[in-house]
Amino acid sequence: MPEYTVTSEIYEEFDYKTDIKASKNGHVISEFPFLLPRGNNQIQFDKDDDLDVERPLKEVIKIEHSSKTKISLVGLQVWRGAFLLGDLLIHLGQTGQLSGKTLLELGAGTGLTSFVAALFAKKVVCTDIDLGGILDLIKLNAKYNSKLIKSQFRVMPLDFTKLDWNRVLLDEIERTDIVIAADVIYDDDLTAAFISTVQKILNTNPPKTLYMVLEKRYVFTIEHMDSVAPCYETFLTLLDKVKTDTHSNWILEQLPLDFPKYFTYDRVKDLILWKITSNQNI
Repeated sequence: MPEYTVTSEIYEEFDYKTDIKASKNGHVISEFPFLLPRGNNQIQFDKDDDLDVERPLKEVIKIEHSSKTKISLVGLQVWRGAFLLGDLLIHLGQTGQLSGKTLLELGAGTGLTSFVAALFAKKVVCTDIDLGGILDLIKLNAKYNSKLIKSQFRVMPLDFTKLDWNRVLLDEIERTDIVIAADVIYDDDLTAAFISTVQKILNTNPPKTLYMVLEKRYVFTIEHMDSVAPCYETFLTLLDKVKTDTHSNWILEQLPLDFPKYFTYDRVKDLILWKITSNQNI
């Protein structure tokens, strides 16, 4: 059966294109604008007792990526969930919730959300499978966005299908406070492997928090005679199984999307944000 080629819908919704020459044939370089609030957003007045409104900075993340890929290499593109997760990270950063923290990103793709996290965190560990040159691409994009990276920053391989972690990776996971992931649910086998990876990470002391963004993607099936989101349903089923595991003492929350929008994209209703918090293992 042939493997289909897919293209992220974001490229058709807004014009992120540049004329900058990419490092590799088949790649393009896009610039993704976002707003970065200044200071701590406290109300201040000037010397004449007028309200002093400090406008947010206009920033840009420059990303080299593929404009279309096979399904197995979709991490080489930028997807909408990365922007929602980026919005959340800016919100958490502005409210001091990332200060002094170590973040680990799973399935980082082009690295976009890791670069946002690096504006606020103490350390960011950016991981993905070592396939299709994706780790080299993250490192290249880190160079493009070096001015945004204020934290310690490390790129490492992490394959969801392999849970026999080496000591170096395990050390980083043990030091992790917050885990993030966006748009990693698009295949049932990969979803199962992702849940197993998350389960092992969250059951590794000390306790950790996972923020995960995904977009429900609908297909019409003859079986249901309706449009369904099969990958999301698989995710919920596997998550429910983990909840019943006595070794996984988690708090699961689907969070409202009521925080500010800093990136330029369509925050569609099918974007979902999960927060999973692990408790101390006994």
